Amino acid sequence: MDYFIIYKPYLVLSQFSPMEGKQTLTDYFEVPKDVYPVGRLDYDSEGLLILTNDKQLNNRLLNPLFNHEREYWVQVDGAITQENVAQLQKGTSINIDGKQYQTKPCKATLFANPPIVPERNPPIRFRKEIPAPWLQLTLKEGKNRQVRKMTASVGFPTLRLVRYRIEKLTINALLPGEMLSITQEDIYKLLFK
Repeated sequence: MDYFIIYKPYLVLSQFSPMEGKQTLTDYFEVPKDVYPVGRLDYDSEGLLILTNDKQLNNRLLNPLFNHEREYWVQVDGAITQENVAQLQKGTSINIDGKQYQTKPCKATLFANPPIVPERNPPIRFRKEIPAPWLQLTLKEGKNRQVRKMTASVGFPTLRLVRYRIEKLTINALLPGEMLSITQEDIYKLLFK
C-alpha cells in the first residue's frame, strides 16, 4: 500500500484525470497509477489531501459514522465578531442540493495573529479599509463547500481556505505542491488512535 500527504495548491482540481483548461494533481505529483485522493478539496481551496491505494483507509475517512476532525484555517472578508463565531460554533443553516441543512456544532475561534501560511498565487484581493481576519474551524462533517457556506451564512465570505489537519495529521512544514510519503503504521496512528 502507498500513502502520501500533499499540500494541494490553490486552483488545482483534486483529481489525476485531465480537465480542459484546469490544473490537476498530475501537474504536481507523480504517484503509482492506482493511487487516488481520499475525499477532495475544492478547486479554490488548498491544503492537506491524502493520496493512497488503501480502500479501507478511504472508507474509514469518508464514512460519516467515523466522525473524524478536520481543521480549516479560513480567512474571511470583514470584521467578524465573537457573536458570529458563536453562531458558527452552534451550527448554521446552509443550502445543500437545494435543501436547507443545519450544520453540526463545531469548534470555531478567531486567530489572535494570522497563522503562518505560504503566500498564495494569486494572492487574495486586499482592501485597506476592510479587515481580513483568520478563523480556525474544526468540523466533524464534510458537506460540499460547507466551510464557505457557513462563513457566508453569518455574513463573512471566505477569501482563503486551507485545510490544515485531519485528526493528528497536519500539513506542517509542507508548501503548496509538496508531497510526503508516509508509512501505513504512521498514517493509521495519526488518523485513528
